[in-house]
Amino acid sequence: MTQSLLKAGDPIPPFAATLDDGREIASDDLTGKRTVLYFYPKNDTPGCTTEACDFRDHFARLTHTLGLQILGVSPDSVASHTRFKTKHQLPFPLLSDPDHSLATAFGVWQEKKRYGKTSMGIVRSTFVIAPDGTIEKAFYNVRATGHVENLLKALS
Repeated sequence: MTQSLLKAGDPIPPFAATLDDGREIASDDLTGKRTVLYFYPKNDTPGCTTEACDFRDHFARLTHTLGLQILGVSPDSVASHTRFKTKHQLPFPLLSDPDHSLATAFGVWQEKKRYGKTSMGIVRSTFVIAPDGTIEKAFYNVRATGHVENLLKALS
């Protein structure tokens, strides 16, 4: 089964997830805010750490200048997110998606091939969500290094 990818103008899929502080968040909670929702495979891996720290280092520009809220998503547990967030001083929430329902809804839980083996995993992707709950921009298969700079260029 191939899922079609989300594109600009599509409504975001309904979802519920747990934040790193244990609170629940749902798709309706994003209404009225311009949001960056970025999906990454795993806490404390080199690429994912690079990407998270890049969002951290550009946080003021993203939030104050562009008015965005930042949310990161991976299959890691709430406890793992808490450690990762503290270790790298991340100023934005991380959502736990252990059953991959959020990643599946956004079309980023996909078959991947690595070293000749096929498995399911997160395809590193970022969505800019408009205040009306629609996709403003969708970026699939992004590279961890330089992604936030490319995102800033696309939003300027």
